[in-house]
Amino acid sequence: MVSAPHEAMHRIFQDHPDLFSGVSKVLGVDFAPPTSVTLMPTDLTEASPLERRVDTLLRLETEDDEPLLVAIEAQGKKDPDKSASWAYYASYLLAKYRLQPMLLVVCQDHATAKWAEQPVQFGPPQWPLLTLRPLVAGPHNMPVITSAAEARKDLALATLSAITHAKGPEIGTILKAVTTVLRDEPDTVKNPVIEFISRGLGKLPAAALWRTLVAVDLSFYKSPIFEEVREEARAEVREEARAEVRAEVQAEVRAEVRAESRAEALLDVFEARGIDVPEAVRERITNCVDPQSLRHWVRRAAVAPSADAIFTDD
Repeated sequence: MVSAPHEAMHRIFQDHPDLFSGVSKVLGVDFAPPTSVTLMPTDLTEASPLERRVDTLLRLETEDDEPLLVAIEAQGKKDPDKSASWAYYASYLLAKYRLQPMLLVVCQDHATAKWAEQPVQFGPPQWPLLTLRPLVAGPHNMPVITSAAEARKDLALATLSAITHAKGPEIGTILKAVTTVLRDEPDTVKNPVIEFISRGLGKLPAAALWRTLVAVDLSFYKSPIFEEVREEARAEVREEARAEVRAEVQAEVRAEVRAESRAEALLDVFEARGIDVPEAVRERITNCVDPQSLRHWVRRAAVAPSADAIFTDD
């Protein structure tokens, strides 16, 4: 199942396709800003049953260079099979569109990012046929945007900064910088950023901080996703309450079962000893729900001269 952070890491480029130019500059590769962008179909399936889909695919037009196809993949963990899939994407895109392909991999942790950016060679070692070298954006190279002034300069990059540094110690400061900027932005700008960061943080600890900041700094903000989050929180509270009630009921049932067993044992002792049990004594025994009291009475019943003698010290 595709996770919310996975969706946020690549879908932000669909809403902000010019973000690729900003990210590539940060990564030390200069691509001209696009003059137009086309969101391409992500289905790379052949006629055969094998199905392959890239996360996001953009066609970037520029003034001087030929159009560029940018495949954007969100990667949550190391996957030895991914290199072959990415090489397939590149070859397929080149063959189908006759345009130069580019692969950008977005990660949220250092280990995955370092793994993803390692060049992979295909072919025999004495003559490698292909070399795969994706651009990788992650916590190891994305800027840590902690000031509102920097976030205001490029809000899309600040949003990606929050997503890629979601597990880092600076995430609180990054999120605060973003909400500070969003106070002055219209809903058309504000809402997508809030949604992307909400999805990008997923179930990480920073997600709770983000909800708090949005509630405090952007107190009038409402959206379907945050209503979802609120409903999920309510559902969790309800489930916890149900679990507590179930535990209490189970404890009560266990206590009742123990009490019934000891009451029966107590009456069995009187029957075995041939001692008559008056109705008032029988009712007191059978109505008792305290296993400890019943246990105490059972011990007394072994030597008591009469049934009501077991209550003498009570």
